[in-house]
Amino acid sequence: MMELDQPVSVLKGAGKETVESLAAIGVMTVGDLMEFVPARYDDMRLKSPEEAAHDEKVTIEGTVQTEPSVMYYGKKKSRLTFKMLSGPHLINVTFFNQPYLKKKAAIGETVTVTGKWDRHRLAVSGQLLEAGAYSRGSDFEAVYLLRNAIPLKPFRKLVKQAIELYGQFIEETLPTRLIQQYRLMERKEAIRALHFPHSHDEMKQARRRFVYEEFFYFQLKMQALRKTIREQSGGIVQKYDLAKLKSLIDSLPFELTGAQKKAVNDICADMKSPYRMNRLLQGDVGSGKTAVATLALYASVTAGYQGALMVPTEILAEQHAQSLHDMLAPFGLTTALLTGTVKGKKRKALLEALEAGEIDILIGTHALIQDDVVFQKLGLVITDEQHRFGVNQRRVLRSKGENPDVLFMTATPIPRTLAITVFGEMDVSIINEMPAGRKAIETYWAKKEMLGRVLDFTEKELQKGRQAYVICPLIEESEKLDFQNALDVHAQLTNHFHGSFSVGLMHGRLNSEEKDQVMKAFSSNELNVLVSTTVVEVGVNVPNATVMIIYDAERFGLSQLHQLRGRVGRGTEQSYCMLIADPKSEAGKERMTAMTETNDGFVLSEKDLELRGPGDFFGRKQSGLPEFKMADMVHDYRALETAREDAKELINDPAFWTDSEYVHLRSMLTNSGVLAGEKLD
Repeated sequence: MMELDQPVSVLKGAGKETVESLAAIGVMTVGDLMEFVPARYDDMRLKSPEEAAHDEKVTIEGTVQTEPSVMYYGKKKSRLTFKMLSGPHLINVTFFNQPYLKKKAAIGETVTVTGKWDRHRLAVSGQLLEAGAYSRGSDFEAVYLLRNAIPLKPFRKLVKQAIELYGQFIEETLPTRLIQQYRLMERKEAIRALHFPHSHDEMKQARRRFVYEEFFYFQLKMQALRKTIREQSGGIVQKYDLAKLKSLIDSLPFELTGAQKKAVNDICADMKSPYRMNRLLQGDVGSGKTAVATLALYASVTAGYQGALMVPTEILAEQHAQSLHDMLAPFGLTTALLTGTVKGKKRKALLEALEAGEIDILIGTHALIQDDVVFQKLGLVITDEQHRFGVNQRRVLRSKGENPDVLFMTATPIPRTLAITVFGEMDVSIINEMPAGRKAIETYWAKKEMLGRVLDFTEKELQKGRQAYVICPLIEESEKLDFQNALDVHAQLTNHFHGSFSVGLMHGRLNSEEKDQVMKAFSSNELNVLVSTTVVEVGVNVPNATVMIIYDAERFGLSQLHQLRGRVGRGTEQSYCMLIADPKSEAGKERMTAMTETNDGFVLSEKDLELRGPGDFFGRKQSGLPEFKMADMVHDYRALETAREDAKELINDPAFWTDSEYVHLRSMLTNSGVLAGEKLD
């Protein structure tokens, strides 16, 4: 491979200026040049005028019928024109700023031209490929994204020269078994076909090879990292009491769903193993993650350990604390709540009891990670809505025990393709079933002129004693963005209900204490309607709320709309979600339609990924997302899943760590820092 590490200056035509230009686009070596991926391909197959579509780039052959004429204008600008006969059609040909081609287009000469086809004028403007019959080397010509660093033709020549002189040194990197199993092109041939495909099929096969290769390399790193973390973690073996755990399950007022049972089994198997659990529990809104978490915490306590549950908001902490107390107190467990509002003597007594081992399970906000919070024997750490906490916050909580098992939970359904990419070093459990008897939320898309009807319907629900959320995208007026905003809507609704119903207001500019006061007032039904920005997205459980109205719904992503919708439908009554939207784009209309067609968060998350792309899925560019040259996580998801399974199998095969066939892959893992035990947290 050393030959491929030579600088591009070894190639003919790669002078100092060219070398500098290539460096600007990341091409330093011969290998870099050969692995520079084309952005697209021009179709160079000969077409007759009848086949050519208007405005497409075409390649047409014909005989010159008129004397070529050159007209000069401006500074060094020219236009060369002539007519040529292709089949029964007389075509107008124009070449700009190429006067020297006049000599190559004599009357009666056969020429091949390529350029943009104007079907209405029977005209093509572009360039002369060659005089005489067209003997092309390829049906498709690679086009590269060169950012004006170097012209396309010289770049192609350098790539061709690199492959001709150094292609023989390209080594295969994928295991022979996988190449044979999936009938993949060998690397040497795939590099040639990537740049100079002889056919459309060859171009597809080259891409297929490199998509799989990229995913396989990435997943190999993730699986090696997962194995390294697992084996170096030195976890604790939690010998929980299965009989007691079954008693708790039997006491529940509901039957666990199949998905919940599987998640509990996965978690318990991790807790019994000598390795530290590092698992993500995904569950749609209302799917019963809390029940699974409670069972896991109880299992840890029966094994002689303490548990911790960290959540992002105080009100959510209070709700979880109440829920866990109700379920576990009959079984003799002591639960406690620690938030920022627990102060003075009460806090001191709680911390002393925790350190003495008198508290079995501690529920709280980031208050749990403060220095004076000391556990006697922490065995299980659960973080809810884990993306709301920073890496360091999660690490501090883990450090409060000696390698406790770790479970992350999220109610944001993450598409499988993203889950196995971003969380590739974690085990993933998915709760994709809803509890029996739960009523689906009825969702309607209404145009803005229908707002009056929506409010009339809402008033009828309020008269039954129910409550309603009204969500707005902005806090105050913006000259640039014509959105409804929370302040205006609050004033409008207060006026609309004429004092018959109380309307509360919550937004991001309130401090934590003020937000908690508003939410408590809504939770206790002192407020009938809550006008809010998306701060209610996570951590609110008001079973009496049956209406969710979302203004300017087209401004939200599908996953966020689904999270907001999940704030209702938590009681026994039928609930409704009203999307007020006048989307201008097709994507906006698709989002509204998708919301009315399904309540399945995982279906919506896949649709959201398809519409917005992986980089924007979380609402920001996610550092955990890798940049692939050719592979696309959305469209190539089958290849991603296949590569993950193959990488997992190989990493767990003892032969991988000793066999000479895998020396290149082991070297890649070492160079990337994975085998040195570095954690990509």
